[in-house]
Parts: sequence; C-alpha cells; structure tokens
Amino acid sequence: MRYFKLLGQSKAQDSDNTLLTANNIPTEFLCHAIFAGDKFHDVEAAYGRVEGVVKTATGYCGGNIRKPSYREVSEGRTGHTEAVKITYDKRVVSYTSLCDFFWEIHDPTNKHFLNFGLSTHLRSAIFCSTEEERKQAQESKIRRQMKLNRRILTKITPFSKEINCEFFLAENQHQKYYLHKYYKLCQSLNLRSTQQFVDSYIACKFNGVLALDVELILDKLPQLSTTCLLPKQCRSTCDEIIQDLKRSLISHTS
Repeated sequence: MRYFKLLGQSKAQDSDNTLLTANNIPTEFLCHAIFAGDKFHDVEAAYGRVEGVVKTATGYCGGNIRKPSYREVSEGRTGHTEAVKITYDKRVVSYTSLCDFFWEIHDPTNKHFLNFGLSTHLRSAIFCSTEEERKQAQESKIRRQMKLNRRILTKITPFSKEINCEFFLAENQHQKYYLHKYYKLCQSLNLRSTQQFVDSYIACKFNGVLALDVELILDKLPQLSTTCLLPKQCRSTCDEIIQDLKRSLISHTS
C-alpha cells in the first residue's frame, strides 16, 4: 500500500485556501467507509497515508445516545465505538483495498475485542452501509484469516440510521490528533473548527505523515510540503519542523 499521491491544482495562489478544504473531485466518485481498530487516532493517521483517501474523521459509531462526548464514550456506558470515517476516491482506491489495509494497521486477533458490547469502546469493527460492502469486507477477512494462526475477532456490522447506527464526530482535539501537536502548522493552514480539520485534504495527509517515526517524517514531510501548493507561512513552518526534528534526531544519536 502506497503512502499517498498528492492531488495537484494548477492555479492556486499562496492566499488561496481551496486546496486545504476541497479536492475538486466530482461527488459521484467519492465514497465513504467506516473502520474501528482500537484507538481512532492511529487508525485515522494510517488511512491518511493511503493514496485515494481524501478525508478522514474520528468519531463514535453506534451506541444508545446521540452526540456523545469522548468522556461518555470512554467510560464504556454508551455502547459507542471509537471509529474513523474515510472519504475516498473510488477511481484511485477500492473498498476491498481499504479493507485489506485495515488488517495491517492493528491487531484484529486481540482478545480484548471479545468484549464487543457496553463494556468497552475500543473494538475492531468494519461498519458496512451496503450488502456489497459487507460481502467485500467478509471476503477480505477470510483471506486474512487464512494467513494467520489466530482467530480474527473483528465484527462486520451493518451501518444505517434505520437500525440506530450513526456516526457522530469526535471533538476538535481528537481530529487529526498528530497534526494538532504542531499548533503553528495548524495556524498556518487556517484550521480552527472541527469541520475544517475534517474537510481538509492536506490536514489528512499532514496528520498521516506526522504520526510516523522521526526518520520517516523527515523523509515524507519535505515531499509533502514541496509537492502541494501551500501558503508561504505553511511552507516555512514545515521547514522549521524539519530542522527541529533533525536536531532532535542528532541529539538522540550522539
């Protein structure tokens, strides 16, 4: 699975924010998928590195109350699951590929996931909106199971409002968790509200890169910052981050 392929725009200016909030992809090519694999911060970052994924959002799926808070969910009383909603370009990546990638980014055999009920909010699950998605997810699960010596505990679950299964956005601080650690970069991208963090293509990609180990960040961040048409302040902030990480790496190896 490749990390990402940046979607270029030919006429963006430094003051133009369209690249940061939209991808100019026709809506008929955009699809959604929902995955839960332990903590949603890491799942969001991993999918942010996938080519064809254009948006990610952390949130809470299922449960018995509307618009729960992180505290309510983490207390394990609402029945919600920490999950990630992915928006992807079906011309670039398939639902099956996203399911296959899911097994690579967490341990679906963790016995902790047997407690799939009100007792825990950290689970392994694929939420399917259609019968075709359910079929593809199940086939992917079977393929993965054949390669392992342990039982996969991931639940493949129907997702629709009709069965009282909805996705509620998590709070702002839980969106793009790794990008949030670099507040100057968030400011340079003009990201403030929860919806801005959710809608931003470049925030999705930055978050994925910044979740990596330092060596990989130093490899991927320059590529990301030079390929995208970013505001000058953002490019400058990326350069500062790169220099800080280089100094940190040298100090730890010397």
